[in-house]
Amino acid sequence: MIKHHPSHDLLVAYTQGELPAALAAGVAIHREMCPICKAEIAQLNELQAEEHLEQPGPEAIPLNMAAMIESITSSDAIDVPNTYQKKTLSVNNVSYQLPTALNNVAAGKWTSIGGIARSRLSLDDGDIRASLLQIMPNNSVPEHTHNGFELTLILDGSFHDEMGSYEVGDFIMLNQKHDHSPITDDGCLCYTVLNNSMHFHKGLNKLLNPIGKLIY
Repeated sequence: MIKHHPSHDLLVAYTQGELPAALAAGVAIHREMCPICKAEIAQLNELQAEEHLEQPGPEAIPLNMAAMIESITSSDAIDVPNTYQKKTLSVNNVSYQLPTALNNVAAGKWTSIGGIARSRLSLDDGDIRASLLQIMPNNSVPEHTHNGFELTLILDGSFHDEMGSYEVGDFIMLNQKHDHSPITDDGCLCYTVLNNSMHFHKGLNKLLNPIGKLIY
């Protein structure tokens, strides 16, 4: 059961097209998995359409045109194009089905450190970076906090940290106030977005802090 969702403000920004591509993709992925947020997004879109129709001027869409568009887009008779079929990804001999929101997003070469593998996605926007992150069973990300924000969206598997446990579909937004070390027993694949480096607190991982901006 999904317990963690995008905030209402984030959903509003998503429906208004105000989010950077990496965050918009995260919300779109979560929407595929979460009927609650899917319904809220649909309601927000409907409210925005009503507001648009109430505006006078040549840009307003006639009511009969709006009804026709709704009829077309809601029809079950429409053939679903191949772009809406889920793609399969294989990493370290583990296969995953990717959400359709990532179908047309190019992924970079996978790099691995210990039981953690990462592939950068072509959704960069300024300082914002998006990646696919695989954590193999019985592994963890070293304890860290964040110099900016971090979105983690679980696509497969689960993990837990000092704040709780997380399952497929959970949408987890963290910032400089959060300090954690994600641990997975059975392995997981996540969609992650950061706008700055992580800051490590313990052991040899602290040596990465001076170059963190270069590797996040």
